[in-house]
Amino acid sequence: METPDTRWQQRFATFEKAFLSLKEAIDAQNLNELERNGLVQRFEFTIDLSWKVLKDFLEEKGFSFKPSPKDTIRQAQESSFIDFAQALIDGVEIRNQLSHDYDGEKFEKSEIQLRSEVYPALENLYKLFVEEIKLNS
Repeated sequence: METPDTRWQQRFATFEKAFLSLKEAIDAQNLNELERNGLVQRFEFTIDLSWKVLKDFLEEKGFSFKPSPKDTIRQAQESSFIDFAQALIDGVEIRNQLSHDYDGEKFEKSEIQLRSEVYPALENLYKLFVEEIKLNS
């Protein structure tokens, strides 16, 4: 009899869809305004889900901590699950800034960092979860 997926694995399924959607947008170049808006939206979904699935993952491992994005990410690094906490924390900060970016100016300033630092960290987190699921299968 198969064991049901744990909470983090259930949330990972949603994170995976968001991440793959973000990857598609990241791979596109020379985006027009509408496409940039789509990239921002996909990024916001993905960064939000990233820390939430990480929170559920850590809780299953027995860790107890304040469930905020930055505390969750720091706990994952302190526990040696990740070594790219700062890039994810920067991603959370970019997400917070972009949620109040009504003219697109903040996106233009943060797009390089999003593509070169934050997205690779999200990709590493995605790979960590894929490996964990393989180990527990």
